[in-house]
Amino acid sequence: MELIINNNLFNVKCVITDKDTQNGMMNKKFNDDFDGMLFLMKDKPHSFWMKNCIIPLDIIIIKANTINKIHHNCKPCLTNECDRYQGNGDMILEVLGGTCNKYDIVEGDRIYFN
Repeated sequence: MELIINNNLFNVKCVITDKDTQNGMMNKKFNDDFDGMLFLMKDKPHSFWMKNCIIPLDIIIIKANTINKIHHNCKPCLTNECDRYQGNGDMILEVLGGTCNKYDIVEGDRIYFN
């Protein structure tokens, strides 16, 4: 699936099931097939962590196709004492850490599907 933010195109994998949501980017890197992971969620508060992730991520909280929270450059965590990244929305997009700064993606930006 393709997603657009500020004229920047992202090829994202969609995550829907509880199991896939729990696994997220654990032990994964982005590759030529995808450069973002899009979690389709119920519209409510969510809490993400970086347990067993191997790359830093920007975690983008989206509600009604508008970015309402960005957690920048979240560091991987290999213990059970990981920071939590929270926000309220119906989608969460994870991209490589630093992507939001690189492409000037900020809270209030809209997302579009191609």
